[in-house]
Amino acid sequence: MTQQPNRPTSIRGAVDLSGLARQSAAPAPAGAPAGGAPAGGSSYSVDVTEQNFQEIVEASLTAPVLLAFYSPSRMPESAAMADDLRVLSDEFEGRFLVGCVDIDTAPAVAQAVQLPSVPYVFAVVDGRPAPLLADIAPIDQLRTALTQISQQLTVSGVSGRHQPRRAASADGEPAEDPRYVPAQDALAAGDVDGAIAEYQKLVDANPADAEAAAGLAMASLLKRTQGVDLNAARAAAAANPDDIAAQTLVADLDLLGGHVDDAFDRLVELVRRTAGDERNQAREHLIALFGAVGNEDPRVLRARQNLASALF
Repeated sequence: MTQQPNRPTSIRGAVDLSGLARQSAAPAPAGAPAGGAPAGGSSYSVDVTEQNFQEIVEASLTAPVLLAFYSPSRMPESAAMADDLRVLSDEFEGRFLVGCVDIDTAPAVAQAVQLPSVPYVFAVVDGRPAPLLADIAPIDQLRTALTQISQQLTVSGVSGRHQPRRAASADGEPAEDPRYVPAQDALAAGDVDGAIAEYQKLVDANPADAEAAAGLAMASLLKRTQGVDLNAARAAAAANPDDIAAQTLVADLDLLGGHVDDAFDRLVELVRRTAGDERNQAREHLIALFGAVGNEDPRVLRARQNLASALF
């Protein structure tokens, strides 16, 4: 493998990344880095191995991935540039996921893409790779290039963002993401309005931030239920089974009390019984509660199926 940088040539359709993805689907050996493990403490970068390569390529279906190939032993400057890309990945807040490939420890990945040199950076969008960079560049030039690429992708309709991949703390627990600290501190202080404002800022900045959206949904739920008398709310809902406000309030209270399935079932049945604007209000409220619980939660998945049945 040459060490001198070559000009990138078009490889669209020439490199079969899916082949390596299939190969790397085998279980990781003991002690191998996990697919979501961040590199160098960055929230939006990962160390790419033969085991997690498939997951990294599939991540490009959400938002672009930059595969940065480097070799600490053959060209230390390439490793420094990979570190710069890790830093920039946080600056762009999920616009790119940087996958750093040390060819000394992951030679099969380099072989799969027929890597001509190091450093070398591929951009992968929707699973399709294209050469991006084959020269050492200082961080300011990298920042400018990524800004231009981001703008071009937005014009092309590619606007997705990656979720942060938080580093582990010394005790092995996920480290606290500093972006969420102001909202969490506000909640801890009982300042629900402040928490809503902080989460809303995060959602406005990155609509794909599922954690911020879930936090906003939960903080909004706390706001709606502040000072509510549970017994009075239940009595009103029992007396008015088709009253949207009464039923959604009890659903909120059920969710807050940990009765997640009860909250979902109540609103699914409300959707089933109502029509027009009232049905839409009930459906939208239920979807908001899905966000508060988490869209991957089995209870949410089950309720979504029930909602689809109620609608159709």
